[in-house]
Amino acid sequence: PQSLGRRLQGCCSCSSEISHISKKNEDLTKAWKGKTEQLLKIDEHDFTMRPAFGGPAIPVGVDVQVESLDSISEVDMDFTMTLYLRHYWKDERLSFSSTNNKSRTFDGRLVKKIWVPDVFFVHSKRSFIHDTTTDNIMLRVFPDGHVLYSMRVTVTAMCNMDFSRFPLDSQTCSLELESYAYTDEDLMLYWKNGNESLKTDEKISLSQFLIQKFHTTSRLAFYSSTGWYNRLYINFTLRRHIFFFLLQTYFPATLMVMLSWVSFWIDRRAVPARVSLGITTVLTMSTIITGVNASMPRVSYIKAVDIYLWVSFVFVFLSVLEYAAVNYLTTVQERKERKLRERFSCSCGIPHSKTMMLDGNYSESDANSLAGYTRNQMVPEEEKPEKVVVHLAMSNESNSSRKRGLRGYVGLRIIQNTHAIDKYSRLIFPGTYIVFNLIYWSVFS
Repeated sequence: PQSLGRRLQGCCSCSSEISHISKKNEDLTKAWKGKTEQLLKIDEHDFTMRPAFGGPAIPVGVDVQVESLDSISEVDMDFTMTLYLRHYWKDERLSFSSTNNKSRTFDGRLVKKIWVPDVFFVHSKRSFIHDTTTDNIMLRVFPDGHVLYSMRVTVTAMCNMDFSRFPLDSQTCSLELESYAYTDEDLMLYWKNGNESLKTDEKISLSQFLIQKFHTTSRLAFYSSTGWYNRLYINFTLRRHIFFFLLQTYFPATLMVMLSWVSFWIDRRAVPARVSLGITTVLTMSTIITGVNASMPRVSYIKAVDIYLWVSFVFVFLSVLEYAAVNYLTTVQERKERKLRERFSCSCGIPHSKTMMLDGNYSESDANSLAGYTRNQMVPEEEKPEKVVVHLAMSNESNSSRKRGLRGYVGLRIIQNTHAIDKYSRLIFPGTYIVFNLIYWSVFS
């Protein structure tokens, strides 16, 4: 009997424990049993109309948490952002009795049965609500009728960019929210906590931009056919990283300009070397300019990078024109020299005519040994060029006749090389380019 009593007592304690557990884990959905509409009185109201229809405007608070800033496109002039968009309002039609004053949370299936604000993104190109694994929508209803409506959205919106200082520029873009159907007389859209209504993830970063700040503003927007609407703005400022463009654009362009100066130290008679070097630098600069413009929109104004690249292109092109001028002047002088030699190689009425070629290393005794010429007719020591062609006309006539003959037939002719243009270019081109760089970086940086 004692063992039987113990067994009965153990069974009673087990049953009471099971009963306690069942009460603790009681499924609350059985109390509603699929009657959410009855709990929120959905069937008793027409939710196609806003709360307090016909009365004052319903205030709808908004706050946003930016999850990521996915991309910035200069070509399309837009940006893509993923964010959590939350709305707050009060709809007394959804109030319900609750003993513990706790809110009820629902998913997106209930959203289609009640009234929600019709907020849309102004100037958006594409937008969608995430639906993996289900629609990323949350609806939370409080017993007094306050509603929290949250969704996870990715939107691509237009951003008017000014590239006049590109790539040393800063851009300010805005994401604009507005009610589509309700004017400010029916719906008052506002930031719930002012600037504190906008939160951002600390891990947000872009490869090409530095995000300087986020801030919120609001104003009224007017449409001539429908009226005034409340519009909310999410503003953010981006500053472009310059290092990428220094490596990909500015340094190569500067090196090409410096490479074009190498031709000033190449012998002017080395035509293939100087021409090929000039053409190579010109074509390389053209390729750099084309590559930069390919990744930019076709704007009708001049960008900062255009100024630098085109000035660099002009320097490279002028180096080619410089050699063209040197080569042309050299050809002209050689032609005159040839005609002069032909003129004095014949008798031309002057007996015993001679032509002598002296290089820059002739001695004074050699020059004085030329019969019939005094020292003042020779070239001074400090004025001897690298290569001198001296045409000598000699005769047995008197000194006065010889002087008249030299004046009439250019008895002493010195033709110098035209390398002076290269010498000046070695100083003028680098100096001018350095001054341009100082002005450019002081203005745009």
